[in-house]
Amino acid sequence: MVSLRLAIALMAGLVAYGQSGGLLDDTKAPVKGAAQEAAQPPSATISPEVRGDIFMARRMYREAIEAFGQASQKDPIIINKTGIAYHQLLQIDKAKKYYERALKLKPTYFEAQNNLGVIYYSQKSFRRAVNCYKKALRFSPDSASVLMNLGTAYFARKNYKEASGMYEKALAIDPNVFEHRGTYGTVLEERTVEERAKFHYYLAKLYAKDSRTDLALQYLRRALEEGFKDKKKLETDPEFQAMRELPEFKQLLTAEPRVL
Repeated sequence: MVSLRLAIALMAGLVAYGQSGGLLDDTKAPVKGAAQEAAQPPSATISPEVRGDIFMARRMYREAIEAFGQASQKDPIIINKTGIAYHQLLQIDKAKKYYERALKLKPTYFEAQNNLGVIYYSQKSFRRAVNCYKKALRFSPDSASVLMNLGTAYFARKNYKEASGMYEKALAIDPNVFEHRGTYGTVLEERTVEERAKFHYYLAKLYAKDSRTDLALQYLRRALEEGFKDKKKLETDPEFQAMRELPEFKQLLTAEPRVL
């Protein structure tokens, strides 16, 4: 049985289609009932890839696989998207095979290399995940998503210094890389960590260092609710120096959070 942890990982967030395919904006379509919309397949006059993209946006993954199967099977983008569809169906072995096929067709395809890393991360093979993300960065060093994934893999290996460094680089490229939610694309983002309290504390430090006070307070609150116990760090870590006189910060120091 596939773990709940893996299911959460797969649904956590994907960057929008368009990094290596056409951007799909499904938000401007005429409003229909959900059942009516699902019952009406995309027009047969558009390409199999676009039909597959539409099915992916509607979370109709089996239909997306069928549509992608009608496109060129020598196109690494199509093969990678098929892998993502299987990934969403939690058919991890098939997803892995498609990512590997995409890499055989195009060894420099960083999206497929990253997604293979997500497979290894979900299987707790963190060393292999790190290697995959590093390979992906050779061909796309400015990908905020891959940098974030690499940081998360380092974090899972308790290499917190390297993790923070990757997170800082990711935030410098995309200040909202940790805030993206609910989009679909060709690069999977890994959002699951076991030490969630510590992870959110580190994010709070990064946001505080970047003077993004609201987000720093938000993640500090999350960290405390998830069981972060070393409140002395809030008083001593230099990243929070500019926040210590804020009423909200003082309240976090004195309040007893409801641990989730």
